[in-house]
Amino acid sequence: MNYDIIVVGSGPGGYVTAIRASQLGFKTAIVERESLGGICLNWGCIPTKALLKSANVFEYLTHASDYGITVKEATADFTAMIDRSRGVANGMSNGIQFLMKKNKIDVLKGNGVIKAGKKVSVTDEAGATTEYTADKALIIATGARSRELPNLPQDGEKIIGYRQAMTLKSQPKKLVVVGSGAIGVEFAYFYNAIGTEVTIVEYLPNIVPVEDEEVSKQLEKSFKKAGINVMTKASVESVDTSGKGCVVTIKTEKGEEKIECDVVLSAVGIQANIENIGLEEVGIIVDKGRILTNEYYQTNIPGYYAIGDVIPGPALAHVASAEGIICVEQLAGHHPQPLDYGNIPGCTYCSPEIASVGMTEKEAEESGLEIKIGKFPFSASGKASAAGAKDGFVKLIFDAKYGEILGAHMIGANVTEMIAEIVAIRKLETTGEELIKTVHPHPTMSEAIMEAAAVAYGEVIHL
Repeated sequence: MNYDIIVVGSGPGGYVTAIRASQLGFKTAIVERESLGGICLNWGCIPTKALLKSANVFEYLTHASDYGITVKEATADFTAMIDRSRGVANGMSNGIQFLMKKNKIDVLKGNGVIKAGKKVSVTDEAGATTEYTADKALIIATGARSRELPNLPQDGEKIIGYRQAMTLKSQPKKLVVVGSGAIGVEFAYFYNAIGTEVTIVEYLPNIVPVEDEEVSKQLEKSFKKAGINVMTKASVESVDTSGKGCVVTIKTEKGEEKIECDVVLSAVGIQANIENIGLEEVGIIVDKGRILTNEYYQTNIPGYYAIGDVIPGPALAHVASAEGIICVEQLAGHHPQPLDYGNIPGCTYCSPEIASVGMTEKEAEESGLEIKIGKFPFSASGKASAAGAKDGFVKLIFDAKYGEILGAHMIGANVTEMIAEIVAIRKLETTGEELIKTVHPHPTMSEAIMEAAAVAYGEVIHL
């Protein structure tokens, strides 16, 4: 039962790591206690996007008259939407099974616990335990789960996490979402779009608080226009679930307020799955709930590595994948460049979508650099007008001296498909003036990137 590399966890960090390890010639196994693909494919990134697409289609139908089309009546079939989402997730998980077979990776089904000597014991559903050894490296990729607040304990029925939000048996009439990060605003958009009365409660002054302030304000404006009740500088003090529904007590600047709802969604972040996996026995150092590693993801114990949501850094699927590839390429002697965490794109798939990379305007100002800012609204975009998607803008931040793109912040239709351009040109150290001279196709939403750069340099044509 010896392998070169054993990966514990099969999310987008784990399964990508295993595939790349196999490609590099390592005899590889992956440990998974539930479904291949982990949270992202089964309960996160993929099934949520399926739900959001259903909401998007429903919105098109209910606003068909805006496009010169008459639709007599459209109704949201909540159960069918949930079923479609689960079907998409199951299909993706089956795809990972195929990739494991294709790349000759052994799947060790069960709960994995790491041991000294680069060993992992795997206990299957029947309770049988088998021990395996990784001669080269044991890579921890166990991911994360919904974080629970002491005053907001999840019962899975009235106070739920993101997992239950994807599998509710019936559509709630009223929903309170606590937290306005990516998970919170995506579910807020989905449920509001199909007719649920939604309230968002955010402790900080702005929703999506990690984003540029102008993006946050635009999303709040768009959400309020859609009928979502947005409460900022507010905190949930308690939830009374003794009755048929929930009574949520919310502390605001004006005092306490009570809101009745059917379900409360706790979307206050995630916590790493590092308990009961053997870290203490092996002696692996943990700080603030995350495993500490070097730039190639080795822990303080030789032969033990960790990637993804269990280590410090952005808890994003594409980051976990990149970390895993770097980890095994270094093990293979390829000398990969360490990951540039300053050039990681973030995407939020509510409507309007949000995409960003690099510094916000506030961060750029605090850095002491002299900056140029260009902002181009989609209301001035021909493609956005034709598509009926004029909400939002592209905002670019440049270093005034050297022309470096310090940050990009977008909100609008399909911006999650546009951000990769900025990530690539930042890696290539392209300047603002070079971006202006890069011909963009017309009419497209992506023209707004070129136009925003032109605004910053006083050369804009269409504004």
